[in-house]
Amino acid sequence: MNFLHTADWQLGKPFARITDPDKAAKVRSERVSAIKRIGTVAKDKNADFILVAGDVFDSFTADKSTVSAACSAIGEIGIPVIAIPGNHDHGGPGCLWEQEFFQKERRSLAPNFHILLDHAPLELDTAVIFPCPLLRRHESVDPTEWLRSFDFGSLKNKDLPRIALAHGSVHGFDSEGNDDEDNALSSPNLIALDRLPPDEFDFIALGDWHGTKKINSHAWYAGTPEIDRFPKGENNDPGNILNIELTRGTTPTVEKITTAHLGWHVIEFDFASDEDVERLAEQLTDQIGNRAQEDLLQLTLRGSLGMKGSTRLGQLLETWRSRLLRLKEKDLVRTAPTPEEVAALTERAGDPLIANVATGLIHEAEGNSEEAEIARIALRELYGAINR
Repeated sequence: MNFLHTADWQLGKPFARITDPDKAAKVRSERVSAIKRIGTVAKDKNADFILVAGDVFDSFTADKSTVSAACSAIGEIGIPVIAIPGNHDHGGPGCLWEQEFFQKERRSLAPNFHILLDHAPLELDTAVIFPCPLLRRHESVDPTEWLRSFDFGSLKNKDLPRIALAHGSVHGFDSEGNDDEDNALSSPNLIALDRLPPDEFDFIALGDWHGTKKINSHAWYAGTPEIDRFPKGENNDPGNILNIELTRGTTPTVEKITTAHLGWHVIEFDFASDEDVERLAEQLTDQIGNRAQEDLLQLTLRGSLGMKGSTRLGQLLETWRSRLLRLKEKDLVRTAPTPEEVAALTERAGDPLIANVATGLIHEAEGNSEEAEIARIALRELYGAINR
């Protein structure tokens, strides 16, 4: 048999750092579109079912429109979609999964969607699923602990493949420590895989780490199917799902399939001369192409530019701000006017006001203070205005 392993959909994630509301809505909607792409893969692979290892929603208080969109997309898949709560959409009393609106939409739009809230095996015709749901955001005990004492002799069909479904951290892999920004917290939902009964599980489908990650031959993180943050490090591999071929008592065959659509790019660039601005323009085009409203970019700029190069850089960034869904800038470039540019700004007999302002800005632009940065921006704007 074969099935698809996915996790960390986090539908309804606000993407609050994308300040344009239309662009933020585009990024949010792409996460729902990813479910439809998963459905296409399931059909192509003739999958028996789909497992979601936690965090279907970004919040345990997901709004009604997000719930409806999710149920509609899941319902279109047709085959069973089986999920557990993660730390973002955890279970417990009064949880989203027990609310009347979710139950109504699930029955109406997605009767194939099954959320497992109990520590009890689900015996299907093709496999046995052992769910390890999170009933709190932070569990103090290992969510797979119940599997250590389970009586496997009680199973109806002992020849079916056995799959554990869990959400949490193993070997220090923690999705929240891999976040877009640097103020994330670590998760205490720790999973001790080495304490599970040996040879009892044919595959362990994990969620919480947002990149695809092999822990051992039988345990994998699928990662999020649609990238939701800027990557950190070469070992980060988000934007995929896993197709698993499985037989009881054998090593699973794991196929990684890319499902991400939006591009999240990281570029660092150093300027040595004004001509390097065109090199940056070429690199942006090479990496992103002519796409618009489909990419996000974290851009770190260093080095120094003259006034002409700095003005050209400002124009280039203005273009890319309009094309990108988000441009996260870290501009460490020093504006260093050439002697000719200084003379053009300060030696203006016919424009003494501009000459005096430019002289003051050049003096204030020295140093690394916030005021110096403002002065450099003002100096660049002044230079651009008089050279239009």
